[in-house]
Amino acid sequence: MHIPDGFINASTSAGAGVVAAGGIATCLRRARQSLEERTGPLAGLVAAFIFALQMLNFPVAAGTSGHLLGGVLAAVLVGPWVGALCVSVVLIVQALVFADGGLSALGLNIINMALVGALCCYPLFLVLRRLLGNQRRGLVVAAAITAWFGPVVASLVFAAEYAVGGNHAASTSRVVTAMVGTHALIGIGEAVITGAVLSAVMAVRPDLVHGARTGRAVAGDGRGRVGSIAARPLAPVVVGVLALAGALVFLVAPKASSKPDGLQKIAADNGLDAGVRPTATSASPLAGYGVHGLGNSTLATGVAGAAGIGGTFLIALGATRIRRRRRTHDGGCLAEPLDELVAGAAVAVSASS
Repeated sequence: MHIPDGFINASTSAGAGVVAAGGIATCLRRARQSLEERTGPLAGLVAAFIFALQMLNFPVAAGTSGHLLGGVLAAVLVGPWVGALCVSVVLIVQALVFADGGLSALGLNIINMALVGALCCYPLFLVLRRLLGNQRRGLVVAAAITAWFGPVVASLVFAAEYAVGGNHAASTSRVVTAMVGTHALIGIGEAVITGAVLSAVMAVRPDLVHGARTGRAVAGDGRGRVGSIAARPLAPVVVGVLALAGALVFLVAPKASSKPDGLQKIAADNGLDAGVRPTATSASPLAGYGVHGLGNSTLATGVAGAAGIGGTFLIALGATRIRRRRRTHDGGCLAEPLDELVAGAAVAVSASS
């Protein structure tokens, strides 16, 4: 769902850039209030793993493919503010290094794939968690349902952006129908992947799941509450997740679907991409998730993916470490406001049902 340069006009793209910058600044400010010493490595792992998963396009229907957006998954794992930052890091690296998504459209992509998924959809997860229960099954189902909404809501936001700054080759209503229909199917894949990843993490380290920390224990023993991250070694988690991400980009990514994703297919079918131009980073040696000059395409994809995994891990880790130092210097932190804001609504919905 990466929007290229020239797809949306310059003024709308610039406005989206301002909104995205404001969103990232807000996330940085809010994240510093909830960062723990161990959150930095987790943020790096989430960013790296989402980068790897986004390389795995899966077939949908009618010559279309889809890939994970990851906003909901990131929000449930490390919290909405840090989660939005993780996905933003992925998108920035993709645009600057891999020519995936235009530079002028970076703000649009951050809004659609990072802010919408992590911030706008997370309150729905909290409500569903309240209704379905805070045990492992309820959390996984709540996250999967919320993840399905992520691509659908993002497609609606794109339709609004197109209505404001697109070339109007097709009517807005036609774009809405096509985008929502296609991304409702893509959302199924998003839900399955999100549920599978969350279920696996909860099976071995439920203390690492941010979305499980405000209710009863999720390991199924019914004893106590899940608080901050347990003082258990993170090194095996870091090594294991990075190894799995590496295996995905070397073994699975080269076999991913080559069909255009939902946005590309709809744009081509309806003439929405008439003004698209190559991005300024198209000459990057890793553009297109390959390595220019490396003859073996499978190896080239794996090497490029490994570079992306390393880059996103280090950038996300560095960003959260910096914010935590500043928070410490400022003297402590506050409870995460988004959880508190939605908690009352969740209770009300639960009571009324």
